[in-house]
Amino acid sequence: MGIYLNPGNEQFTVSVNSELYVDKTELIDYTNSRIGKDRPLICSSRPRRFGKTMAVTMLAAYYSKGCKSEKLFSNFKISHNESYKYHLNKYNVIFLDIQWMYGNALEEMKRDSSIEVVGYIQEQVIAELKKEYPECFHSTDVSLPAVLANINAKTRKQFIIIIDEWDCLFREDKNNEKLQKEYINLLRGLFKGTPSGAFLKLAYITGILPIKKYGTQSALNNFREHTMVSPRQMAEYTGFTELEVKEICKAHDMSFKEMQRWYDGYFFNTIGHVYCPNSVIEAVDSREFGNYWSRTETYESLMTYIAMDFDGLKQLIVDMLGGQRCMVDVESFQNDITSFHSADDVITLLIHMGYLAYDNKTKQVFIPNEEVRSVFLRAIKNDGWNEVIKAIDASEILLKATLAMNETVVAQMIQDVHMKNSSSLIYNNEISLSSVIALAYYSACRDYILIREMPAGNGFSDMVFIPKRASLKPALVVELKWDKTAEGAISQIKDKKYISALNGYKGDILLVGINYDKKSREHQCRIEKI
Repeated sequence: MGIYLNPGNEQFTVSVNSELYVDKTELIDYTNSRIGKDRPLICSSRPRRFGKTMAVTMLAAYYSKGCKSEKLFSNFKISHNESYKYHLNKYNVIFLDIQWMYGNALEEMKRDSSIEVVGYIQEQVIAELKKEYPECFHSTDVSLPAVLANINAKTRKQFIIIIDEWDCLFREDKNNEKLQKEYINLLRGLFKGTPSGAFLKLAYITGILPIKKYGTQSALNNFREHTMVSPRQMAEYTGFTELEVKEICKAHDMSFKEMQRWYDGYFFNTIGHVYCPNSVIEAVDSREFGNYWSRTETYESLMTYIAMDFDGLKQLIVDMLGGQRCMVDVESFQNDITSFHSADDVITLLIHMGYLAYDNKTKQVFIPNEEVRSVFLRAIKNDGWNEVIKAIDASEILLKATLAMNETVVAQMIQDVHMKNSSSLIYNNEISLSSVIALAYYSACRDYILIREMPAGNGFSDMVFIPKRASLKPALVVELKWDKTAEGAISQIKDKKYISALNGYKGDILLVGINYDKKSREHQCRIEKI
């Protein structure tokens, strides 16, 4: 048993024995299904605090010949699987935590300037392999792929390679192109084609970013990638499912509705709602709901990304703060944190980092929940978005005025927000007014899902605020008019049967008509309850 070669199961044992452990061992069934196939290479990327390290320590504990884990797994779901005992502790495993190794390399470089990071990583693993297979070595061996190929040629031994924080060098040393190319070349040697196909039984790598692209091609295009944009078979193992969170709340006497309000929002088509494991665990451990997301080290970078000077980026952030879902093209992103060419690239990075959620069916992006929304709010406060902040601060009063059907107050408050944000928006058009409404009703996002241009009846309703599952507030159907009348807006909602979009909804509905008079620059509002 070594640090890198055939590690033990101690780390996974600690996780299993913690006060709150959720059984994700059926992930092993998927990794077992790739053994012996033509592409036994899996890359699972997800945000910090989404259980990446838990997954790799579990896989190492299951596959490694350096430990005996039958008792450890005996009470978990995977133990009932047909392939369970066949693969249990049968393989030579190489386990690399790149972030930990990178930190060690930097310390060594302080003492010896000739040391290089990629060379250090290979040297550490080769040293352990040499103790296990001394007959397979030459005195000049410095290439890990070449060493593994030579061991395989002489002994027919194959290896499972597991890498945690595979993308560390792209994040921590983002401008060091020489280091990144050396690292990619190492990964290509390990994973891309012959002779790596001979010595490799299975590879599982995980990090925040998907595999780096060069142009339109992935640097390691033979990997099966599972991301926050497209989790595929890994969806169930990317976070806590809703059923798992319900069971946690029941076991620990916590309010599931509050858990929903704070941490629900990520959604994968195959399994439904997904929660950040760390946030749920922290809330249970502290017996308090709150923002645990900003404690991750990536928080500071959010301010940097949303302040980037790309056309339309600020408006997208404002719209999403108002609860809107926005279209995004995720294909052009180069899977690093320096190659940005558009607002879409920045938005796509924030999806992979967990600051935004993505709906694969509609190709829309949105802020997932109250916890992450509070991080955005803190970021824009620190970045000088003064008028936006003022509108957000007033939004609670506006929502209360709307629910109280106080038409005069609603009209005046929307007018104030519209005028004060005219420098960042095209003032005199309906798109501008729609964006202002979304921003003005910022606080509604705690209790509502906002849908723009929702198909309904004989047309499209401008804005529909649908109460979240945990909310008891009425639904809102909002129609916007330009140089017409607020009464006409209400009539259009009725005549075109926009409320048909809420079929099945059993609560009250408020019809909100808002008109902007271009000449007087005044807003009018009418509200009816049905």
